[in-house]
Amino acid sequence: MHVLAVVYDLHIPGCQSLKERRSALRPVLLGVARKFGISVAETGHTDLWQRAEVGVALVSGQPSQCRTMADEVDRFLWSIPEIEVVDSSAHWLNTEE
Repeated sequence: MHVLAVVYDLHIPGCQSLKERRSALRPVLLGVARKFGISVAETGHTDLWQRAEVGVALVSGQPSQCRTMADEVDRFLWSIPEIEVVDSSAHWLNTEE
């Protein structure tokens, strides 16, 4: 089993309140979950108006399949005009005993 966690640091320009930020971020989270069928959650920057940290988890029998899916999620997030991807980092979970 191979597990890849990817953390995205997002900038959501124009938001003037936490409520606006949540409204802008909700379709992004739902879009990732629906389009790719993967786990996604807001994981940080919850008190900032124009920033968000989002984490996704990918599990597969093959590491190449995790990488391919992560690349697709990257392209999807970069294609959303309402957000800017500031940074992303990938972390593998070692499941070997």
